[in-house]
Amino acid sequence: MTRTTRWIIPVLGMPILLFLAAAASTSQAPVGLRFVVSFPGELSPAPLDGRLLLILSSDTTGEPRFQINDGPDTQLIFGVDVDGLRPDESAVIDDQVLGYPIDNLASLPAGRYRVQALLNRYETFRRADGYTVKLPPDRGEGQQWARKPGNLYSRPINLSLDPGGNAEIPLGLDQVIPPIPPPSETPFVKHLRIQSKLLTEFWGRPMYLGAHVLLPAGFEEHPEARYPLVIDHGHFPYDFEDFRPEPAEADLECAFSTRFQLDCYNRIQQEFAHQFYRDWTGSGFPRVLLVQIQHPTPYYDDSYAVNSENNGPYGDAIMRELVPEIERRFRGLGEGWARFTYGGSTGGWEAMAVQMFYPDDFNGAWIACPDPIDFRAYTQVNIYEDTNAYYVTSQWKRTPRPGMRNGLGAVTATLQDMNRRELVLGTKGRSGDQWDIWQAVYSPVGPDGYPQPIWDKSTGRIDSEVAAYWKEHYDLSWILRRDWQTLGPKLRGKLHIYVGDMDNYYLNNAVYLVEEFLETAAPSADAEVDYGDRAEHCWNGDHSRGNAFSRLRYPQMFIPRVMDQIRRNHPPGADTTSWRY
Repeated sequence: MTRTTRWIIPVLGMPILLFLAAAASTSQAPVGLRFVVSFPGELSPAPLDGRLLLILSSDTTGEPRFQINDGPDTQLIFGVDVDGLRPDESAVIDDQVLGYPIDNLASLPAGRYRVQALLNRYETFRRADGYTVKLPPDRGEGQQWARKPGNLYSRPINLSLDPGGNAEIPLGLDQVIPPIPPPSETPFVKHLRIQSKLLTEFWGRPMYLGAHVLLPAGFEEHPEARYPLVIDHGHFPYDFEDFRPEPAEADLECAFSTRFQLDCYNRIQQEFAHQFYRDWTGSGFPRVLLVQIQHPTPYYDDSYAVNSENNGPYGDAIMRELVPEIERRFRGLGEGWARFTYGGSTGGWEAMAVQMFYPDDFNGAWIACPDPIDFRAYTQVNIYEDTNAYYVTSQWKRTPRPGMRNGLGAVTATLQDMNRRELVLGTKGRSGDQWDIWQAVYSPVGPDGYPQPIWDKSTGRIDSEVAAYWKEHYDLSWILRRDWQTLGPKLRGKLHIYVGDMDNYYLNNAVYLVEEFLETAAPSADAEVDYGDRAEHCWNGDHSRGNAFSRLRYPQMFIPRVMDQIRRNHPPGADTTSWRY
């Protein structure tokens, strides 16, 4: 579900351009606090489309653009669409523009702020379904607006602001986020990138899929060997993650993990990554191809690995174009009994979905802390029975629905808060964030070509017709029930689901509902469902370690179990030996 920045892009400032944005011509004096934002022709001679963001921060420890989140420590952001903004023309952000977490600039307390503006640039896509839409393409960063190459931004400046007075403040977008260098290959890690015919046809422009492939020890020394394939599903990986041939840096400056309340967690990560290298290359570790894939869409950092009306045929593109190419290049066995998948959070939902939607193409899925797999528990919302996503309604009161909690149940954000932030980041489902990608994947296309909203972002009112569409196409729990007579025999013994009973995003609630069915399914599901007592997001079945450590050991936990599944379930005459050395 959640994303964390897993690598740092060096943001190289261009030479400072000494100019101020020209204020929009008007004969009237400004009313209230207004920011007028523009960019020079040297950065783009052509008009630009996108979402203009103004970020105000009282935190002086970093740039404001990196300080927006769902938690209590978020700073302030305001957003407005721009369409065909020309060089040196000004866009205005005033007290009519929506803000998060405060309503608008008129609600801003007077004080000293660090101020920064950024333009998240859109491109025009002319899709095969006949719709023309403007969206932010991924540029190798995994749909992170604050780090997206090509986006324009201003350097932070310190200003004293008073919304009670009349002031017009010019801001110049005089910086460009630079391109991202490609990751380097190593003897173990190889990179693959293909142009997808299916996605290119859908989006009306070249679209690509990528993969980072971790080769087994002895790959070059055993040219006769052909290998099982294991897909580690998750968020956009810049490089293959958590694999480090070198020991941890002895002089690494310690970084404190607020999430896990651990000092020097960056060193712990390096130590576990190095231990994985030692395990991977050890004599007893199973020899497989371990793959992390890149499948960003114009809506998010990944596609959820399924076909959808708004994203296009990503499921088929991955399974029919990318996976065969990986197996061809790196000597994969190329059959369903020898393919497996695992993942956590977003990757957990994907692992379960691809095992269900392509049941003959996988022989097992290990599903950790999955995004909602039953929409009767779409986090805290039953989209089929509730009428409002933001409030529990009753005759005399409205109780806000929680969206995020800690391990003791203390709420740190409501569903309305989280959706409000996304609405400020982008209208029409273009925030590039969590609730909007669920909508982009699960919803039909709306009349304007953008995803049809499951609920009104401003009010929380649920659209029951959209909910019905979600149920039939992407509610994994319902699909299991509906199709079990044909699907069940293909899934027997293949589903392994793990979640903490104090998941930060209430994802355990949907797992309870799926477990109810799997326990009584006929024919038998032979499935595994396990819960971590008092465990937060993203518990993955390890009862001996806390989340901070078990999340760094997915391959060691699940790949040995792949071997057990192969022993139980492989066709007669299958090659189960060439890769055992």
